[in-house]
Amino acid sequence: MHTRTLTLHVSQSIGTVSAELLVPDEMSYLLTLAHGAGAGMNHSFIVGLSKALAAEGIGTLRFNFPYMEKKKKRPDVPSIAHATVEAALQKAHELFAHVPVIASGKSFGGRMSSQWLALQQHTFVKGVIFFGFPLHPAGKPAIERAAHLKEVRVPMLFLQGTRDELATWPLITEVCAGLPNTTLIALEQANHAFYIPKKDVLPVLASETARWLRQLN
Repeated sequence: MHTRTLTLHVSQSIGTVSAELLVPDEMSYLLTLAHGAGAGMNHSFIVGLSKALAAEGIGTLRFNFPYMEKKKKRPDVPSIAHATVEAALQKAHELFAHVPVIASGKSFGGRMSSQWLALQQHTFVKGVIFFGFPLHPAGKPAIERAAHLKEVRVPMLFLQGTRDELATWPLITEVCAGLPNTTLIALEQANHAFYIPKKDVLPVLASETARWLRQLN
């Protein structure tokens, strides 16, 4: 296993962001791993998830969105977030053209990744994984944020806590049931941060991800 620090060029107007590649010795898939709205690519959850995935033979390319790079609190508008997701996916494919690339993200990062996939034609992205899809604001159940998912043409994996305050279980179940080529995995008692008392959920997320990826072959 080895790590490599990168700088991603997003665009002339947006500039660059930090990224880090974590590559296991025998890599079967490479995930772009986008962070959530409140914490960057070096948050303990994102770093821990990258290491757990590496133990399953899955590489990751973590990266910051521009607002996080500039230490701002307000997330980027979708157009900037989408351009950053695209830059990360293109870099992953450029570095490892022979390895299947999967888009993924925690919360906001996953939603921005799927929005880009819904809008763009692409050939090398083989799927998208949501580590907690943020279906609605806390306390305001709704499904409007899922509308774009019907335009995503690659397989989708939703890893969701049954106590996720940003995706009530009946609603996320309803959304996934209406989408083709979609898998929903329940993490019992987990909230949006994947906290379960007295349990390390990261190995579970990694093993479920690996099991789903093996089914893509």
